[in-house]
Amino acid sequence: MSRQVGIVKALYRYPVKSMGGEALDEAQLGWHGVDGDRRLALRRLGDRLGFPWLTATKLPELLLYKPFGGGDALPTHVRTPAGAELPLFGEKLAAEIGDKHGTPLEMTHLDRGIFDEATISAITTTTMEQLASLTGHATDVRRFRPNIVIEPADPAAYVEDAWVGGVLTFGEGDDAAAIAITNWDERCAMINYDPDSAESSPEILKAVVQQRNNKAGVYASVFRRGRVRVGQSIFFSA
Repeated sequence: MSRQVGIVKALYRYPVKSMGGEALDEAQLGWHGVDGDRRLALRRLGDRLGFPWLTATKLPELLLYKPFGGGDALPTHVRTPAGAELPLFGEKLAAEIGDKHGTPLEMTHLDRGIFDEATISAITTTTMEQLASLTGHATDVRRFRPNIVIEPADPAAYVEDAWVGGVLTFGEGDDAAAIAITNWDERCAMINYDPDSAESSPEILKAVVQQRNNKAGVYASVFRRGRVRVGQSIFFSA
């Protein structure tokens, strides 16, 4: 038996790992998450430690680079913090960011995505409101880089905690898109960085660590492929 637990408040994808994201009105969920999400990343040449990707935890300014172009497909260019528009796979972009980080870089494309833990992340608006009260100031949901922001029917904070092990379905019908909630989302220093300035607010991660055992939001995998759109009803089944 399923029950309605909320609606889709917002959708995001992040074509290039740790660069600026983009808000979507609707998205296609495939077996490897939101189409076009985290399909690209800057690889540190010569790094053989198992995680060669450059992220904003190493270079916060990476958040200020904004991929664009390409329509619904992958972007073609990146707008730099200085306002220059550079080809995504051009040497100038890799060289500019590589100089800032001090490591040679190469843009890499992986069809199945470049994820830390899971292909989908979700968080509720009430959880964001509670985290804002813990830190003493408004907390931008973009810090948490979710794919799906949910406005829950239950006004309590952290309601998504109880969804782990269950399935969320978007809309009705046998062909409706669905995700399986697999685990709680364990956070890192990424949430400290303002997506518009890259300035750090360490109190945000500190509050999540102290009050939430370093967890906020949930991870998921795609259970059934399909379209998801803002405003769509969401149903939970155990």
